[in-house]
Amino acid sequence: MTDVKLIERLCNARGASGFEDEVVAVAREYCKDFSTFEEDSMRNLYIYPDYNKGGRPLVMLDAHSDEVGFMVQAIKPDGTLRFIPIGGWNEKALPSAKVQVYTKSGYISGVIAAMPPHLMSAEQRNAPLSYNNLTIDIGATSDREAEEFGVEIGAPVVPLSPFEYDKKHGVMHGKAFDDRLGVAAMLQCLKALKDADLNVDIVGVVSSQEEVGERGITAVMGRVKPAAAICFEGCPADDTSAPSYMVQDALKGGVMLRYMDATVICTPRLTSFAREVAKKQGVKVQMAVRSGGGNNGAYIISANGGTPVIVAGIPVRYIHTFNCIAAQEDYESVVNFGAELCRALDGDIIKGF
Repeated sequence: MTDVKLIERLCNARGASGFEDEVVAVAREYCKDFSTFEEDSMRNLYIYPDYNKGGRPLVMLDAHSDEVGFMVQAIKPDGTLRFIPIGGWNEKALPSAKVQVYTKSGYISGVIAAMPPHLMSAEQRNAPLSYNNLTIDIGATSDREAEEFGVEIGAPVVPLSPFEYDKKHGVMHGKAFDDRLGVAAMLQCLKALKDADLNVDIVGVVSSQEEVGERGITAVMGRVKPAAAICFEGCPADDTSAPSYMVQDALKGGVMLRYMDATVICTPRLTSFAREVAKKQGVKVQMAVRSGGGNNGAYIISANGGTPVIVAGIPVRYIHTFNCIAAQEDYESVVNFGAELCRALDGDIIKGF
């Protein structure tokens, strides 16, 4: 069921917000035998499966292609790189992490500099982390040499964390699980519906720039007018950080179906319907109420006069860091959930949302 090779290709693809081309290329390749495509200038990819018949309510399956990353802001005289974040990071996790820096001849390796303790003063040991005092070291010894490496101001930077799959335990390790796991699940869902008896048409959207304020989906909703939408997301697992009574997104707990987060109250009637479908089909679901976070659903729900939306989340430990962990069984639950929900929808049901 799980296409591990697809997940590996998507997670290893470099795609900071605004630079999602590698991710889009993988999605195109996967769907080329059963879909046609459109693409806009923001690198939003629109996937139209060949099994659509037209004249039926359109259900949008959305997953965002971008990952949190960085951008080179300046090259210092010593050859190290000043940088700024693209999206939200836990800055405490950055020193000594390996990165990939874009050049015209390809990505090169670097490391976010961490001073050895031997050289640190007491003041430096206690100083808070700030992007003002973090740099990326690519091994250059001067600004001129860094330029010879091919680095330029404006270059995107992403983690260097190759995907790993522990087949014995059904566990995946890597970067960018938010939202490459969502992209993979959405693509597999599109493929799984090829032989389904549907009462709706489907459009798959691989949307850009979610991590910097849901910018890509804003353009999408001006172009696509879906009757309902499902957002496939990698969501922060809380089972290693929250007290037991507050755990709502646990590894191996199944689909995280949220009632709300800081940006959206998901459509209550669609949420209830989706929960019942999951129950009937034996798909594990865990319900969540989040006080923080956000996703593309926030814009979808208010676009085009109001669009019913839910978020189908894959639990991911250590999200927005360099090394994420997720369970294969949760991924499969989300694929099954999306496919079963699409099979269950029709025009009358959607009108009731």
